[in-house]
Amino acid sequence: MVRWFKLFGNQYLGFWVVGLVLFAVQEIPYMLMPLFRLDSNAIMNMPETSVTLDRFEKIFGSLCIAMMAFVIHKNAVFFSVANGRERLFFTVAVVILLANFFGWALYFTGHQSIFVMMFFIVTMPPLYYVAIGLWRQNTPLAVTGAVFLAVHFFHVVGNLKEMRL
Repeated sequence: MVRWFKLFGNQYLGFWVVGLVLFAVQEIPYMLMPLFRLDSNAIMNMPETSVTLDRFEKIFGSLCIAMMAFVIHKNAVFFSVANGRERLFFTVAVVILLANFFGWALYFTGHQSIFVMMFFIVTMPPLYYVAIGLWRQNTPLAVTGAVFLAVHFFHVVGNLKEMRL
């Protein structure tokens, strides 16, 4: 982990390779998807109902990834779950990731209800970014993840309504 220069407050521009790894781990279901012969794949075949929400979703999702890898708290070390706050939010991030994987397992086995898609597949990734931001004291990531959650949720709800599932 490196810090290049101070952005504001206790936040620095730098590079944390673990941030890229955490993003890649969250993307594993998409990497595995081609291995499954899905009768239907609502997540990947949704009609686009709002170009504006689609753009904001892409912007905030990309910002989450960038902030996870390139915004570093002044006191951050490479990897730590030493104190109670770190341990709590790291555990929350792991639980959220496991819930997301559980949702994908349901989805891949044909359980593609609105609840499974919205709760496990749509809501969990932004919450994962929020939890990582809280774990790493990366306030910009936590805030951006919360905005991403709202935009992502309402965008997908609109797209699913168009599909009339």
